[in-house]
Amino acid sequence: MFPGLPSPVVAVFVAKSIRTFCYGFLAIILPLHLADLGMNAVAVGVAVSLTLAGSAALTWAVRRPAERWGARSALLGLAALSAVAGALLLSARAPWLVVLAAMIGNVAVGTGETGPFLTVEQVVIARAAPAARRTGVLSIYNLLGYASAALGAAAIGFAASTTVLFGVFLAASVVQALVYARLPGMVAAPRAAGAPVPSAPLIRRLAALFALDSFAGGFVLQSLVAYFLHARFGLTLDTLGIVFSLTQVCTAASLLIAPWCARRFGLLPTMVISHLVSNVFLIAIAAAPTAAAAVVLLLGRHLLSQIDVPTRQAYVMAVVADHEREGAASLTNLARTVAQAVTPSLTGWIMQAVALSAPFALGGGLKIVYDLMLWWTFKDVKPRE
Repeated sequence: MFPGLPSPVVAVFVAKSIRTFCYGFLAIILPLHLADLGMNAVAVGVAVSLTLAGSAALTWAVRRPAERWGARSALLGLAALSAVAGALLLSARAPWLVVLAAMIGNVAVGTGETGPFLTVEQVVIARAAPAARRTGVLSIYNLLGYASAALGAAAIGFAASTTVLFGVFLAASVVQALVYARLPGMVAAPRAAGAPVPSAPLIRRLAALFALDSFAGGFVLQSLVAYFLHARFGLTLDTLGIVFSLTQVCTAASLLIAPWCARRFGLLPTMVISHLVSNVFLIAIAAAPTAAAAVVLLLGRHLLSQIDVPTRQAYVMAVVADHEREGAASLTNLARTVAQAVTPSLTGWIMQAVALSAPFALGGGLKIVYDLMLWWTFKDVKPRE
């Protein structure tokens, strides 16, 4: 299927595809399902925040098991939790049980994945893939994720009910566990307790800036964008499925040029420039007069906004020593998830108290600040490899 790639990378690719196919429909149906159960905009925002808080807790908890017992054990445990979450979603009728399921199952509520699976899989790829191919391999990894999520979003229109989709999530979690069982027992190289972490200050600065970006991104998570398009323009569930399928396709297409841009311009310039321009489109959505204009701007944003994802992942893995990679991946992903968990509940309040479109202007403005600070702080920091 993927000739020339090490078997751990292929296993991670397959698991990523299965998981993000489910995230593609869960990110859309979860807020609408909660609304059907009686939650208002503020409560839905809080629920999204709690889902991200659960993801953050799992990201923090998975680091030590991955270092001590290897990636296979850590990923199998996470897949088992996803299966429990799928069973809960199938049986729960109380809103708090649905939110609990989303928390323990690491259900993605945005267009891009954060959390424990990404943390461990990123290190597996960094160790298995040669440095010269790392950005390209990470681009394929993210491309598969977004393409699968696009198919998942499109699948909403073919499903008889949300119950069917929750059943698919449960089955996919079991298949994902079977794929992880094929990983070598010790993919992650162990690090001695108390070993020095010379890159700790650099990792903390990266984590702080990534937290700012994710805090801003929390205003425009896919679940909340779906709610905005539904509330402001009256887009139906079937239409939202098509829209977000197209956004995932645009995002997937953008990942194809990320390796070329990284080779031509460097990792950091590619990250900053593509991300900055995409945020101009994001701010413009706030002023969109029609649903068509909002959707076009949203598609334009997704054509650019995720070029920085594989380059960012490759940059983090390249500027630290090998034994620091679990810590770097865990801390940077944890910072992103925690920061992102704060804003959705604020977004629900802002949508009601200020304006339905205000989060787009606020999120885009903060993301531009992040882009400028990232360049200023790391323009002289070169990868080790």
